[in-house]
Formats: sequence, structure tokens, C-alpha cells
Amino acid sequence: MTANAPPHARLPRIAVLGAGHVGPVIARVAIAAGYTVSIAASGDPEEIELIVQMLARGAVARRAADAVEDADIVVLAIPLHKFETLDPAWLEGKLVIDVMNYWPPVDGVQEMFEDSRYGSSEIVQRRLAKSTVVKTFNHIGYHDLERERRPSGSPERRALGVAGDDPSAVEIVAELIERIGYDAVRFDQLSAGRLLEPGGPVFGASLHRTEFELAVRAAAA
Repeated sequence: MTANAPPHARLPRIAVLGAGHVGPVIARVAIAAGYTVSIAASGDPEEIELIVQMLARGAVARRAADAVEDADIVVLAIPLHKFETLDPAWLEGKLVIDVMNYWPPVDGVQEMFEDSRYGSSEIVQRRLAKSTVVKTFNHIGYHDLERERRPSGSPERRALGVAGDDPSAVEIVAELIERIGYDAVRFDQLSAGRLLEPGGPVFGASLHRTEFELAVRAAAA
């Protein structure tokens, strides 16, 4: 718990949508930080039960609708091409962490994300109009997320960006980032999430807070 949190405070419950490479790692580090986590894919939870047991011990495999209904935070870690088929009504009223990236050289062209006026998470927010979207986790490799965690105050502690339009949502997600072992660099606009995307100044880069802030400041200028 954070120093200012009352001892009875309950951590937000997390539902991870996506049982591929990224989802189980996020579940694993969140569980280690004290969060209650469920994981869901598009089908029957029995189909991912073994994956969850092997890669995210302590998480619960559930149907997507049930996992989302009980969650305070929903982590959207599905393949980007499946996002268009996701029913926005499932996520109505939820705080959604978007960890997806639009990367045409890897995933091919997705027409929904071709509007250069917006970052990918802004497009996600436009579709999920009744949800609150925050962008993070997308600019660190899933294979690095677990091994690069460091305790608060460590000189080796890496920074991760957290971008969103809702200050309270950004703060909730920033606390998650801090608890799992990273310094959260907050951005008060979801549009700043473009700085975290492929080709941005911090994408894939292991930077301490000061280095991170300098990199995004230089790019924004």
C-alpha cells in the first residue's frame, strides 16, 4: 500500500482481456503487487485455464463479460485487429488501460487506426465513448515488464508513461505502475499517448524518470 492509503483500503480489481504474450505478464506483476486479477479471452475460460495456471498463477480465468462486470480496471491487451469486434457496451463505465499498439509493419494496415489526426488510444477512446481510457504498458516489451521492476527509490528504477484525459483515472493507473515497480510519468491528456507509441521517443527505451521526461519534452517541443 502507498504511504497515504488507509490500512483497510481495497486495491482495484483488475480484469485482463487477452491471454497472449502481454496479458499474463501484466496479470503476474499485478498479482505480485497485491491486486486481484482475472483473465479472459474471447472463448470459454476452460480454454485458457492451463495458460493462466502456468503463466499467471493466482489469477482466475473467467468469461470476458463476467470478468469485466466485477472489475474496477480493465486491461485491454487483445490483438489490435480484434478491437473492432469488441462490443463497447461491455466496457461502459469502466476505467480501461489500453496497452495495444498500432504498428502497420508488424500487424498490417488497420483502417480504423489510419486517421493521423489521432493517436491510437484516442481512437480507442472514441469507440469506447462511455469508458475512460488511459494509455500505458504499450511502450515496454512484455519480456521486460517483469524483470525490470525495481523498488521505489532504486537508482535503476525505470519510468513508464501514463496518459489520460481524466486526472483521477490517471492517478489510479499511476498507482498501479508505482506498485508493480516503476516510476509513473503522468500526462494529463490522452493525446500525449502518441509519445508512447512505436516511433515515439520512449518506445522500447529503458529510461529513468529524468531521462524519460527529457525525452518526451524534447519530442513535444
